[in-house]
Amino acid sequence: MTAQDRAQRTVDADALCAKAYEAAGGGEVGCALIAVGGYGRAELAPHSDLDVVLVHDDDVDPGEVAAQVWYPLWDSGLTIDHSVRRLDEMVAAADADLKVALGLVDIRHLAGDPNLTLRLRTTMLAHWRQQARERLPALRELVRARHELMGELAHRSVPDLKESEGGLRDATVLKALTATWLVDVPHIELEQSRQALLDVRDLVQGAAGRSTDRINPEMWSELATGLGLPDARSAQVHVRTLGRRITHLSRLTWRRVEDYLKRPVSARTARRPQLVPVAPGVALSRHEIVLDAKARPSEDPVLLLRAAAAASELDVVLAPPTAARLARETPPMPDPWPTEARQQLVRMLAGKGLLHVWETLEETGAVNRLLPEWERIRLLPHASAIHRFTVDRHVVETCREAASLIRHVGRPDVLMVAALLHDIGKGSLTEHSVAGEPLAREIATRMGFEPSAVELIARLVRWHLLLSETATTRDPDDPATVERVASRIGSTEALSLLTALTEADAKAASAQAWSAWRSGLVRDLSRRVRAALDSGTNLPPVVMEEVEIPREVRNGEISVHVEHTADGSRVTVVAPDRVGLLADFAGMFALQRIAVRAARIWAQDSFGVSIWEVADPQLDAGFVKDKYDAIVDGRVDPATRLRPADASELAPIVEVRADASDLATVLEVRAADRPGVVYLVCAALAHLDVAVRSAHVDTLGPQAVDVFYLQEAGAGVLSETRAADAAHAVRAALSGQGVDQGRTPGR
Repeated sequence: MTAQDRAQRTVDADALCAKAYEAAGGGEVGCALIAVGGYGRAELAPHSDLDVVLVHDDDVDPGEVAAQVWYPLWDSGLTIDHSVRRLDEMVAAADADLKVALGLVDIRHLAGDPNLTLRLRTTMLAHWRQQARERLPALRELVRARHELMGELAHRSVPDLKESEGGLRDATVLKALTATWLVDVPHIELEQSRQALLDVRDLVQGAAGRSTDRINPEMWSELATGLGLPDARSAQVHVRTLGRRITHLSRLTWRRVEDYLKRPVSARTARRPQLVPVAPGVALSRHEIVLDAKARPSEDPVLLLRAAAAASELDVVLAPPTAARLARETPPMPDPWPTEARQQLVRMLAGKGLLHVWETLEETGAVNRLLPEWERIRLLPHASAIHRFTVDRHVVETCREAASLIRHVGRPDVLMVAALLHDIGKGSLTEHSVAGEPLAREIATRMGFEPSAVELIARLVRWHLLLSETATTRDPDDPATVERVASRIGSTEALSLLTALTEADAKAASAQAWSAWRSGLVRDLSRRVRAALDSGTNLPPVVMEEVEIPREVRNGEISVHVEHTADGSRVTVVAPDRVGLLADFAGMFALQRIAVRAARIWAQDSFGVSIWEVADPQLDAGFVKDKYDAIVDGRVDPATRLRPADASELAPIVEVRADASDLATVLEVRAADRPGVVYLVCAALAHLDVAVRSAHVDTLGPQAVDVFYLQEAGAGVLSETRAADAAHAVRAALSGQGVDQGRTPGR
C-alpha cells in the first residue's frame, strides 16, 4: 500500500461525493461540498472516515440538498463525519475550537460552487494567519497534553501512529504552523517522513481489518513483510525512526515558535539577526547556535563538540544545518581526544538542553562521528517492561538525571561518561554490563581519560546494577552482603559515583524504578558499604613537591613563568607567602576571563607556590604580573566586577572532611564552574584570616571540584568552630551572599 493506493481511494471517494451531491440536486452557485481534515489532504487509509461539510452562503438555503446528500454515502458503507454550515458559521466554529481550525486549514473542493470553496479556503487561511500569535500558545498546550497522555511513537511498546508524539497528528500540526508564515519547517524531510508513516498506517489498518492507528506487538512481523523488511526488529526500527524524525522536527519548530513569540515586536521583522559569540567559532543567533564567520570546521576537530556543548548549556537550538555541516566537514577526532574535546563532551552531557541537542546530532549523523558504538543501541527496545524508553533514549535520560547529581561526586566527568556508556553493551549475547565493560574501557581510553579514570568508568559500567540488585534481593544485615559490594567497588570514590549512577539510571527508567522504598534500600546499603570501606577519599597530600625559589622571590618580589602547552598554558607563580595571596591570583584570572582547568597550590617554607593550567595558549608572563599588581595595589577590586551566582545553578556543596588529614583542616568545595569560584573561596577564607596551606583545583566538565587544606595563620588545624565558620563563609560567598568586607584579602 502506497501513496498511489491512497490517491485511488481519494479519487473513488471524490467521485462518490460528487455523484451524491448531483443526485441531491445540489446547485453550482452559493453551495459546495468540501472535504476537510485527512480527507481534505487526500490521505484516506483503508478504513478512514470521510470528513465532509456542506457549506453555503448566508443568502442560500441548502434545502433538500442538506437532507438528501448523505444517503448515498451512508448506503455505500462508508463512515462519514458530516455537517451543514453557513460560511460565517465555519469561521465561528474555527474560532471556538482549535481542532476545527486545524482541520479547516486543509480544505478541498468536491462538488458545487468552486468559487465558494476558494473563498472559504482563502478566508480560513487568512483568519488562521491573523490569529496565529494569539492562538499558538493554546495550541502548544494542546499538543503538550496529548504528548503526556500518549507518549512517544519512538518509545511506546504499543505506539499510536496518529496521536503519539512524532505521529501523524504532529505532522499535521507542523503543516499548520508552516501555514502561519511565522516559522518554516524542512518541508521535504517532513513530507517524506509523513508519507512513509501513512504507508505504515495503511498496512496496520489492512492487517487489523478496521480503523485503528495502534501497532500491537503481534503486528510487527506482518508489517515487516508489507514494508519489504527482513524481520520484526527492522520494522520497529523503521517506524520508530520515522517517529523520532517527526518528533525532532516538532520540537525544533516549537522552540522556534516560542522564540518568535518572546521577541519584541520590533525584533520580529529584523532582517539580519545579531550574532553573539559564545565560544571560539561558535555564535548565538535568535536562540540558535550557529558558526561565526571565522569558523573553520575543516581545521578544528573539536568545533562540533564545542557547538553542541554551547547549545546544551544555554538550552537553545543547535541549528540542524550547522550540525550537518560540522558532521560533514570536521576532521576525525585525534586518538586520544584532546583535553578540550573531553571537557566539551562532559559539558554537553550535563547541559539542560542535552535532549534536543542529542536529537539534532542523531538526525544529522554527528553522533556516529563522535561515538560509532552508538549504533549498537540505537532504537533498541528494552527487554524489561519497567523501562519507558528505548535503550538509546534511556541513556540520554540517564545523563540528564546524572547532571543533577554532580554535586555529590568528586569526578562529575567520570559520572557523566559512565552514564553515557552504562548500557553500551545492550544487544549482546552476554549480560550487558559484562559486555559493556571492555567497550567502556576502550571508549574512555579513546576519549583521553587518564588510566585511573578509564578503570573507574569501566568499573561503573560493569557494576552499575550492583547496588540496586543487591539492595532489593539481599539481607543488608548480613556481613556477606556488604562485603560482596565493597569488594567489587573498592573505594569510597567509586561508591559515591556508583550511588549517583544507580539513582540516575533508575529515575531514567520509570517512576516505579526509583520509588521511596527502592531509593531507601539503595541508600541504606550505600551507607553500610561506605562504613566498611576506608574512611575518606583519595585526597592529595599536604606537601606537593619542592621547587627552587628564585632569587627575586627571596628578595620579596614575585616570579611568574609561563609555559605554552598544546592546548593552553601552564603558569607557575612563586611569591612570599601571605594570607590572601591565592585569592589575588585567582581574582586576576577570573577578571581576565581566563579559564582555569586545574591548579595546585602549596606552601614551601615561607613562600607560596602555585601552578595553574589555563585555556589561553598565548598568555604572556608580563601581562599576568601587570594584572596581578593592579589587584595588589588596589587599582582593581575583583569583588565588584565578578558576576553573581546564577539562581538557576545547583547550590554549592561545601564540606569539612574531618578525618582526611592530621596536619590541616580539609575543606572540599563543589560548585558550578564559572569565573571567580577559586577567588570567592579564597577571599572568604582570607577575611577570616585562615591560611590555605595547599589546594587542588579541578574543573571537571561543568563543575569545579576544589579541595583546600586550611590552617590558622600561625599554623595548626582549625578548631571545630573555626572550621564551621570557614565552611559557612565559603558557602555564602559562592551563593552570592558575599563575604564580610571588613578586611581586604592580602592586606
